[in-house]
Amino acid sequence: MSGPAGHTGPTGIDDLLERVRAGYRRIAPDEAHDAAEAGTALLVDIRYAALRERDGVIPGALVVERNELEWRLDPRGSHRLPEATGHDVRVVVMCNEGYASSLAAESLHRLGLHRATDLIGGFQAWRAAGLPVVTGPQ
Repeated sequence: MSGPAGHTGPTGIDDLLERVRAGYRRIAPDEAHDAAEAGTALLVDIRYAALRERDGVIPGALVVERNELEWRLDPRGSHRLPEATGHDVRVVVMCNEGYASSLAAESLHRLGLHRATDLIGGFQAWRAAGLPVVTGPQ
C-alpha cells in the first residue's frame, strides 16, 4: 500500500478516510432528510443497538447494523432486504458521527451501489439540525 508522498507502508485511518471520501459526494442532514421525504434516498442506520436505544432513531430509516450491511443491501445477494432493489438505489449510510459510515459507503460502492453515500456528521449532526428523531422503546 502506498502512503503519503508516495512512501510505502501502512495507511493511517485519516488518510484512508480522505481517500475514500474523495470517491463520492457526502451529504448533509438537511439534504438527506429532503431526499428521504421525497422517496429518492434510502436512509440506513448502521449504529449498534445501544446507541439507538440511548439516542433514538430516525423515523423511516432502515436499521442494518454494520456487520450485516453488505449482505442486506447487495441487490444480487441471497440475504438482501426488499429495499435492495438494484444498483441504482441511492443509499445514505449513517453512523453515530460520520466516520464508520464513510467506510461503509465505500464498501457499498465496491458492490456496485454507485449512488451510495454517507451522512456528514452522522446521527449526531442529524439530531443537532433539529430533524425528526424518535426516542423511547422501539
